Amino acid sequence: MANEGDAAPTEDALLLAARKGDRAALGDLLERHQRQVFAFGMKMCGDPDDAQEVAQDTLLSMVRSVRDFRGEASISTWLYTVARSFCIKKRRRTKGAPAHHEPLDAAANERAAAPAPSPEQTLLGRETRDAVAAALEQLEPEAREVVILRDLEGLTAPEVAQVTGLSVTAVKSRLHRARQSLRTQLLAVVGGDEGAPAQPNCPDVLTMLSKKLEDEISPDLCAEMERHVDGCPHCKGLCDSLKRTLALCKSAPSPLVPRQVQESLRKAVQAALDEQR
Repeated sequence: MANEGDAAPTEDALLLAARKGDRAALGDLLERHQRQVFAFGMKMCGDPDDAQEVAQDTLLSMVRSVRDFRGEASISTWLYTVARSFCIKKRRRTKGAPAHHEPLDAAANERAAAPAPSPEQTLLGRETRDAVAAALEQLEPEAREVVILRDLEGLTAPEVAQVTGLSVTAVKSRLHRARQSLRTQLLAVVGGDEGAPAQPNCPDVLTMLSKKLEDEISPDLCAEMERHVDGCPHCKGLCDSLKRTLALCKSAPSPLVPRQVQESLRKAVQAALDEQR
């Protein structure tokens, strides 16, 4: 552990110490990733109780298997992989139940200690998060997970492939379709000037824009698409609405871990650490 005034230990240093049996270092690692795992569970499951269960199971898995972690992937990618498996198990157990989204604020009024935002920021943040969450719920699970991992969590396509067990090509193909579906769900929020008629030679600009974001089209084809969009109000409206959709997803705030959930996770992790003494 670092002394007061010292720089905080790096994640690699904490991981090395944790693999050697340093329980304090492992505790620090878990604390650093607690919110990330809980937020991922919220986005995937849409329910605070399910998110708490996924977070707890994921963190306990890290306690039990950290000494076997060999670093082939980053800790974040590893945790996403584990959390995703628990989300899938949860989804299979509740298959057939009606989909629902319960905003975190309705389930927990207490927040983790953090600078208080203004009322306007709070309202905007909640509305953005809830709009994105509601739109994600309308996607098929396989589409939802690639959008969450790539466009909300910020993983690269190869990292998403590691988490999901898909090929990079399959991830990108699934991602292109999912982005278009998400845009449709959020169209009332992001807007889009699509009233102009399509031209006979209009390409599939939504897929092309998504491919451009993944560096899948050549510079020449990209330039050709941009020339077409500049002269076609219909396609420009399509592209602008997809860009706003992705920007909205990136700006949606991740839910904080409610204080009582933090305490519950802390106790569960501490019990698991005590078992290893």
